[in-house]
Amino acid sequence: MEQPRVVDEPIWMRTLIGWHIVFWVLLAMTFAVSFSADFSTGRRIVYTIAIVVAGATYQFVGLPAITSRRRSQSYSYRIVLIACLMVLVALYPQSVFLMFIASAQMWLLCERIREAAAFSVLLVVGVGTAQLWSAGWGWDAFWSILPWMAVSLVVSLLFGIWIERVITQSEQRAELIRELQSARDELAEAHHSAGVMAERERMAREIHDTLAQGMTSIVMLAQTAAVELQRGGTDGAAARLAAIEDTARENLAEARALVAAFTPVALSEATLTEVLRRQAERFAAETGVDVRVSLDLPDEEVAALPQAQQVVLLRSAQEALANVRKHAAATQVLITLGISDDGVWIEIRDDGTGFTPSAAEFGYGLAAMRGRVEESGGSVQVESAPGQGTRVQVLIPAEDA
Repeated sequence: MEQPRVVDEPIWMRTLIGWHIVFWVLLAMTFAVSFSADFSTGRRIVYTIAIVVAGATYQFVGLPAITSRRRSQSYSYRIVLIACLMVLVALYPQSVFLMFIASAQMWLLCERIREAAAFSVLLVVGVGTAQLWSAGWGWDAFWSILPWMAVSLVVSLLFGIWIERVITQSEQRAELIRELQSARDELAEAHHSAGVMAERERMAREIHDTLAQGMTSIVMLAQTAAVELQRGGTDGAAARLAAIEDTARENLAEARALVAAFTPVALSEATLTEVLRRQAERFAAETGVDVRVSLDLPDEEVAALPQAQQVVLLRSAQEALANVRKHAAATQVLITLGISDDGVWIEIRDDGTGFTPSAAEFGYGLAAMRGRVEESGGSVQVESAPGQGTRVQVLIPAEDA
């Protein structure tokens, strides 16, 4: 759902049309009602001129001052408005209800509360003086007008300060919303980037664990076949070529599954136990290494494992066998799949040359295996030493198994 857009203009500007309409309506009503008064021709002319001056000053000075926020224009407009209102009230006291819009504009055009309060005081004193002049400058008129002046001033100040606080809070909230929206956009971008990186790492692991290893097997089989052809061993070469074809077909199927983000082809066609045994047989046929698969849990329990965990276990075994092929120079490999109180685990042990585990932390294959296992909540243990073979164990905790 689209979020509301935060407008970067003052809240007064969003209601400017409403204030514009109210000003002209009140000015027109005041002028229309004034015809009910018994004015002399001179007073009528002065009153009309005051109305026209107030309207023209608002149109050509007040509005530009509101939109441009120029202090000189705002000062000029407010002084002229107060002067016009004093004339109108002095000639026709009922015009006093124009103070409603005039008082609001005193605050509309201010930048500080003190400035608005000063103009509000000037407005009330000016209009009160005009009323007093209209009443004949008597003390009785003064004391009757004074309460009204005081009430008008207090209401104007309280209302103006309250509105100013509301506007300040609104602007602060608008700024907070802008910051939240900016943070949300940055977070979404970060999540997107993280998702892209995670997907790239996943694809890299999948390619390394399937296609790259298959290509390595094809290269080694092709080299072996070439040697046997040179020696005249056509039967052995034919067997190697058949193995190359099988590996290439499997790689092609894995590539299609990878593009479609499916489960590994092998697991979609057989159980994990069967796939591990096929991998062991193929590895033995390609390398001459004796590979055995041992199960410490029934086949039905293996089949009951979640598909995602079976994929992790299979990929871990494939990576371990790839490392044996590349580095171990082993004669025997034992793959054991079991379950314990800690969870389901797979162990690949060889009798090869071994290595220093800390040096292997920088290899991509082991790092990819560790990343895949840790994503599933599991852990990887590597035990090895030069000349003493290697043991790799992958454990998925019981709560996830």
